[in-house]
Amino acid sequence: MEKVGSMRRMEEEFAKEVAHVRPGLSAAYAAALPGARAAVMGRLWRGLLYEPLPGLARAEGGRVRLADGRVLSGPERRAYDVGETPVLRLDGRPHTHPAELLAALALPGTGGLVEELDNSVASLALSRANAAPRTGGTLADHEQSVVDGHPYHPGCRNRPGVSVAEQLAYMPEHRPTVLLDLLALPARDCLVTGPWPASLMDGDRLLLPVHPWQTRHVLPRLGLRPYATGALPARPLMSVRTLAPIGGGAHLKTAFTTRMTSGVRDISPGSVRDCVALSDLLTTVARRCGGGLRIARYLAGAAGAVDGEHTADLSVLLREPAGEPDTGEAGIRAAGTVLPVAALTPETARDPAAWLAAFARLALTNALGLLSLGVAMEAHGQNLVVALDGDGLPCRLVYRDLADVRISPARLARHGIEVPPVSARLLTDDPAALRAKLFGSLLGTTFGSLVALFGRGDRAAESGLWEVVAAAARHAFEALPAGPDARADREALFAERIPAKAHLLARLEGAPPGDRWTSLPNPLTVREPA
Repeated sequence: MEKVGSMRRMEEEFAKEVAHVRPGLSAAYAAALPGARAAVMGRLWRGLLYEPLPGLARAEGGRVRLADGRVLSGPERRAYDVGETPVLRLDGRPHTHPAELLAALALPGTGGLVEELDNSVASLALSRANAAPRTGGTLADHEQSVVDGHPYHPGCRNRPGVSVAEQLAYMPEHRPTVLLDLLALPARDCLVTGPWPASLMDGDRLLLPVHPWQTRHVLPRLGLRPYATGALPARPLMSVRTLAPIGGGAHLKTAFTTRMTSGVRDISPGSVRDCVALSDLLTTVARRCGGGLRIARYLAGAAGAVDGEHTADLSVLLREPAGEPDTGEAGIRAAGTVLPVAALTPETARDPAAWLAAFARLALTNALGLLSLGVAMEAHGQNLVVALDGDGLPCRLVYRDLADVRISPARLARHGIEVPPVSARLLTDDPAALRAKLFGSLLGTTFGSLVALFGRGDRAAESGLWEVVAAAARHAFEALPAGPDARADREALFAERIPAKAHLLARLEGAPPGDRWTSLPNPLTVREPA
């Protein structure tokens, strides 16, 4: 039997806190731990098989050979597979905990990542222990039904600095109502973009919505106290720090200055400056595609100042609701169900092939159309919201969370579209960077997880589903105006390998900030006709 070691510190700490704050959950938490370990292990195994990590020599089939000659073995896993991996064997010795396995591998720069995997396991077990059957049909209901987080990221539930009590109080899968605070700041000192609502003003002071976690952990070190506590009740959406007010109206994307999954969830002043101009650009480009895509626009943003400098710790964005009836979008309002793609279940799609075909036509027509015009979306399952018609098939898409797009000034100019005044980090004419942003998210994450969900490990069924995606891609390209950009994009989409984010590589000690990339075998390649 595997000895419990120091690499399970977070599991033990969580167990103690669960016993203190929610004792009725202790048995369920303990029961959820083996499955949570296997879920994170499956994501780790994918990374070890497909990422160019230092200390690994070769990966083939279900075997990874380390540079020092040791061999790690496990089940065959295609890059798009999801699901649990209960055990991996290092030189024949079984390992059932991902943090302990990574520590035993002793790969360069993985010390901090070991701790992240331990945190991810403990937090995922808590999420599963408190999971409930899906109830209701609002967008927030569907958002809060997503328990396991990112399907391929080993840090899918990594939430350092967020206690058990705070997770139960704030994290969407625990279905809470969060009471947002208001911070009063001199309006003249704030960076404001867009029309700031009068309801969030008090004379010449701007009332900045603040997440209560931020109030507790960040405001004190800034020497600040809220003007009003618990003033805005709201339901957290899948991204944790974006919330839907109970009374309706704009969704609030708040600063939550800690690392979750792999990114620190603050809001840079640059994002506040960009939000309205970026929304205008994407709305303009989406209309040119004419393929049933709506942009959930940022309506306004604000950042407070500390010592004369606008700070990411005191920022908020106001965003149009994605698909709620109060958007005024007739097509969305008529839809039977509106949900993020990441919240899809097999029960939602009664005919998987038909569902995937309808979704692929929508997603690829719009995503490839935007790319040809000069905008590469981060089109993963959290950012794509789909509306279903009366037959349960996708009929409309909403794209949200715009700050991670990439924009090509040269492509925009070729189509007579003016480059908006946005941060330089969003701008690139490098076609490889544009395609990596789109293909890595849409093909590598969204379609991969959908094929895995619908195919359930049946390779013949999965092959048929990938052909559905390939056919939709071919149709989308054929509908685009001929030109060198579209031809090169098509060749790249059907190349032997596609780009994908390297989640482990990005979290190594000393890794530069930003995305890191790997390449994966392209499941569309063999289906492209000569």
